[in-house]
Amino acid sequence: MVSRGSGSYVYSRRIARVHRYHWPAIQLNIWMIVMLAASLLIIGVFGSFIGIQQQLDLYVPWYFSYYITVSALTVVFIFLLLWLIAQRRLLPSIVIIGAFVLFVLWLVGLIVVSMELWGPAGTVSANCAKLVWNSPRQGNNQETLAWLEQKSICQQWQSVFAFGLVGNVFLLWIIVMAVQVFYDDT
Repeated sequence: MVSRGSGSYVYSRRIARVHRYHWPAIQLNIWMIVMLAASLLIIGVFGSFIGIQQQLDLYVPWYFSYYITVSALTVVFIFLLLWLIAQRRLLPSIVIIGAFVLFVLWLVGLIVVSMELWGPAGTVSANCAKLVWNSPRQGNNQETLAWLEQKSICQQWQSVFAFGLVGNVFLLWIIVMAVQVFYDDT
């Protein structure tokens, strides 16, 4: 800034203050690892289910693609956070807004999966109880092989629900962590 007085120039310099937030590194790393694991598991399981549905010439439910997309967005969000960390520009507001949007998307997916697992009629859980858990098979034959595949599918449904629930809890956790980081530095 330059101001002119009685024939002389006066220079003043502004010093920009860069605010740095201090994130708990271990907690942030654990959060990223767990969310990557949950996201990639859901992408893998529902990708496998889409392949099975197409092989059997069956309709592919909308929530398979939905949850794959939400999980892929979560992976992109984590890589964005890693890039911001590398640039030393990770702001709590970015984390809060992004995690809240992902929390809502994951919650919708969790609700749909839980309705498929334990809904009113013809649920995955009822079919698994009838065809898998209540009628174990043994032996070296095609029935046992089919039973093992059905058991694997039932366990994959359970793992999607479990990791969806863990993902939702961890998204709430990162929101709380970001709010604490924001208020600790003010």
